[in-house]
Amino acid sequence: MSIKRIARHLVQHHWRAQRIFPPAVLARIEQAIRQGETTHSGQVRFVVEGALDGAPLFRNQPARARALDVFSHLRIWDTAHNNGVLIYLLLADRDVEIVADRGSHAKVGAEGWERICRAMEAEFAAGQFERGVIGGIEAVSRELSRHFPPRGPQSNELPDAPVVM
Repeated sequence: MSIKRIARHLVQHHWRAQRIFPPAVLARIEQAIRQGETTHSGQVRFVVEGALDGAPLFRNQPARARALDVFSHLRIWDTAHNNGVLIYLLLADRDVEIVADRGSHAKVGAEGWERICRAMEAEFAAGQFERGVIGGIEAVSRELSRHFPPRGPQSNELPDAPVVM
């Protein structure tokens, strides 16, 4: 367990996510998800967590493991075509993780998702959080459009609204 990581999570905590992602930015992110989902049959969710606290922090839970927990908790795996995708940002670690259901992961692969994560993290390092998130959503949507084009009437299986934890 890293003392620096614990301190960073305790200091940055949840207020930072609300400052970086005020309601107007969250609305634009929601619109980007909604727009992207018109181009494919997948389902995209964006979750930002300011910092870990309690047991996840003191167990030194990595961002990837936390993203898997969130993916499960939000039931993103529960889509008709197994093509749900979570974009998870842990602000205190400046770490982006993409967790994709088995259908979409089989098509895009770990390297494809990782490229999108690194591009988003580069934007965040430059202080461009909104641009980084929307760019990531657009990149995920391009991948899903390629592999899961829309078929017939679309149903929105998961909410488009971002989640701030």
